[in-house]
Amino acid sequence: MKIVATIEARMTSSRLPGKVLLAVLGQPMLHHLFNRLRAVPSIDDIVLATTVNAADDVLVEFAAREGVMAYRGSEQDVMARVIGAAEAGGADVIVEITGDCPIIDPDIVGQTIQMYLHHDAAYVSNAHIRSYPDGMDTQVFRLETLKRSAAMTNDPLDREHVSLHIRNHPEIFPRVNLVAPPSLGWPELGLTLDEEADYRLLSQIIETLGPDDPLFGCQDVIRLLKKNPDWVDINRGVVRKGDS
Repeated sequence: MKIVATIEARMTSSRLPGKVLLAVLGQPMLHHLFNRLRAVPSIDDIVLATTVNAADDVLVEFAAREGVMAYRGSEQDVMARVIGAAEAGGADVIVEITGDCPIIDPDIVGQTIQMYLHHDAAYVSNAHIRSYPDGMDTQVFRLETLKRSAAMTNDPLDREHVSLHIRNHPEIFPRVNLVAPPSLGWPELGLTLDEEADYRLLSQIIETLGPDDPLFGCQDVIRLLKKNPDWVDINRGVVRKGDS
């Protein structure tokens, strides 16, 4: 059974264009994400799921330099794009990650995968019930599950938010939710790269923790922010987009 991480990324983000290639410690955010997913033992391969837009040529070129496969599909139909990326990577199981999570914790990703492998569920996630900081989001399901879901819906919202139809129909797709232990529970903390304020916070975190430990975890981030509570104010005003 081949487990493939798909990363959705594009250059034309409405709020922060080109965000996944913004640099910190001399490397694009996407490089930091690649390295973190490479550190997950249960992930067999990584595929960058980007779009056919010319603006995303640079992402395909960057992925090639990093030794990561890139798949190009629809900008709007992200569900079909992820299916195509998973098929290109020969996936049996998809670990769905978005490109705006550059400091995702490899241990949390690995734990979510293990939850999937050891439970009789169609869908396992640590984000459906929000408990971890935003930016640790991992979703795991079989490629065949996503194909089945795709065949059941043409709703534009479902097609944009890859797993929304699966999440909205637990009677069809039984799920297991990974909930954070108290030490990692901070659901209102935003560690995703959506706006310029997020870039400033994430840069400070990476520049502080990264030189000594490039794969620092969620616990390290929480400890750092509790020592520097004013840092949390940097992006406190960012409004996160939901699924609906």
